[in-house]
Amino acid sequence: MILADKIVNLRKKAGWSQEELAEKMGVSRQSISKWEGAQSVPDMNRILKLSEVFHVSTDYLLRDDMEELPCTVNLLEEAEPIENDKGEALIKVSLETANEYLEHCKKSSISIAAGVMLCILSPILLIYLSVAGEMKKIPLTEDQGAMAGLIVMFCIVASAVVIFIINGHKGAPYQFLEKEPLDTEYGIDGMVRDKMKKYEKSHIMEFSMGVVLCIISCVPIFLVQLFYGDDDFLTVMAVGILLMLVSIGVFFIVRTSIIWDGYQVLLEEGDYTRIAKQREKSIGNIYWPIVTAVYLFVSFITMKWGITWVIWPVAGILYSVVAVIYGNYCVGKGK
Repeated sequence: MILADKIVNLRKKAGWSQEELAEKMGVSRQSISKWEGAQSVPDMNRILKLSEVFHVSTDYLLRDDMEELPCTVNLLEEAEPIENDKGEALIKVSLETANEYLEHCKKSSISIAAGVMLCILSPILLIYLSVAGEMKKIPLTEDQGAMAGLIVMFCIVASAVVIFIINGHKGAPYQFLEKEPLDTEYGIDGMVRDKMKKYEKSHIMEFSMGVVLCIISCVPIFLVQLFYGDDDFLTVMAVGILLMLVSIGVFFIVRTSIIWDGYQVLLEEGDYTRIAKQREKSIGNIYWPIVTAVYLFVSFITMKWGITWVIWPVAGILYSVVAVIYGNYCVGKGK
């Protein structure tokens, strides 16, 4: 493999454009383009700089017989844990794995956010058809309208679940990044912080837009009550608009949060610090078995399986509260 091809491959593995590489090298984009097109060859000083930027040896860059990079760690099953000064087992993460994970977060953020959006939108037709049938605005009875709405709702929710399962399967190889202490290769921290800084403005704007849409979503209901009083049909239409606004707002929040969390995972910041990961394991190993036991006990006693599923979303919300309380307790104890 010639030098030109190696520069192209290394740049793409790092997730950089020609402009970004040119900025790091202190040259023009045209120079990078000529190097990659084998129209010119960088001098020895540039070769040394390339080896520093890409974290490879000059031998690899200059020797055409060296086709492959020295072996690097990609996924968890290939990684051998190492220990830091505190005796913690750390999982080695390569630059290639870091870029693959960030790309996965970027791609999955849209589909997962769309799945959540579908779940929020799913009951709209059920509500509309039920009320429209009751008020004789459609050639269906209330029960028929409700049944048709339920069928549509379950189909939409099923589609969303398929999206979640597919994304969960694609993200499985990267789960260790969110759960295990990491030892990232040299250069990953700077690369991630650079991408994070560039995305920060978009993240704030998108997150803020989502929150604003959720807040103003109740305005249609207030307007109907203000100008039309207790008009049931218009109120139902307003509820539909409310759910649409909420779904769009949540789409923005979920999408940008997944991308932002991807940066925090690699930097081990926010909810993904090593202390937070350890607390997550400590709480999760106790909390979820208890929730499962309560769910099964209540379900078998009442035999109302169609209702007791509510325990799971409630438990999910309470888990965040328990995690915060436990975290404050640990801080107070100096753990």
